[in-house]
Amino acid sequence: MNIRDRIQQQVFRLNGLSLNEFDISQPPGDPGLFGPDHVIWRVHGDFASMLCGGISALMLQMLHPAALAGVWDHSNFRQDMMGRLRRTSQFIAVTTFGNTADAHTLIERVKRIHLRVTGCDNAGKPYAASDPHLLTWVHVAETSRFLAAHLRYKNPQLSQAEQNRYYQEAARVAEALGAQQVPKSVQAVEDYLHMMRPALIYDERTREVLQLLINAPAPSWQAKPAMRVMLTAGMGLLPPWAQQQIQRPIGPAHQWLVDKEMAVIGGLLRWSIQRGAYSRAMQRMGR
Repeated sequence: MNIRDRIQQQVFRLNGLSLNEFDISQPPGDPGLFGPDHVIWRVHGDFASMLCGGISALMLQMLHPAALAGVWDHSNFRQDMMGRLRRTSQFIAVTTFGNTADAHTLIERVKRIHLRVTGCDNAGKPYAASDPHLLTWVHVAETSRFLAAHLRYKNPQLSQAEQNRYYQEAARVAEALGAQQVPKSVQAVEDYLHMMRPALIYDERTREVLQLLINAPAPSWQAKPAMRVMLTAGMGLLPPWAQQQIQRPIGPAHQWLVDKEMAVIGGLLRWSIQRGAYSRAMQRMGR
């Protein structure tokens, strides 16, 4: 096996395609929920920036006590951080790039899971994963970090109009899951994050989950140095106030170094990934 295939194999161990549950290359001509001309295909099609954005999204999401409690009480993330990453990755890949039937199947499955995820957060406040406002928080934390990663590590030239289109397109999945009042523009997302800040908390629980994320096992020893860089890149993609809140601000010199390292890692990953979700979906569309 050559180096290109080896790197691709490592990547597939991290992402949802390794679950082999849905065939993104079939059936021919089915555009799924979006299709190749949508901005969401471009943003979600780059594995390197998406992984950094996904790490950043987790760090931001867990500052919400209810979002953290749902994961804390109802998931085995402590034992299986990679499994959680794969399932999240699968959901994003299939709802973005999969055929229409598979995308709806996965959305309905996640909705059923959410109905079982209820309890009380650390302060004794009741929560439910199906709560429309909580779904909106999880969605905005995720999409805003995906877009931040895309702008920093893939295409800084993406226009404001295209960024707004990305938010409009991604909102369709959030609303299908039950989210309400989803912000659909760059400005609306900024305003929403500002409004949410008083509700966000960094406590012992958050600190423990952050530590677990930082110490999460890489798929192999060869991937370890790259994973370490991507974790730091994820922290650097957080809004400055969130970096302060988790007590891990990234200074300009450190950020410059991480960006240089990410340019190398991103280039290597783009060269080696021949059969990612984007290319499989493009094949399905005959492009």
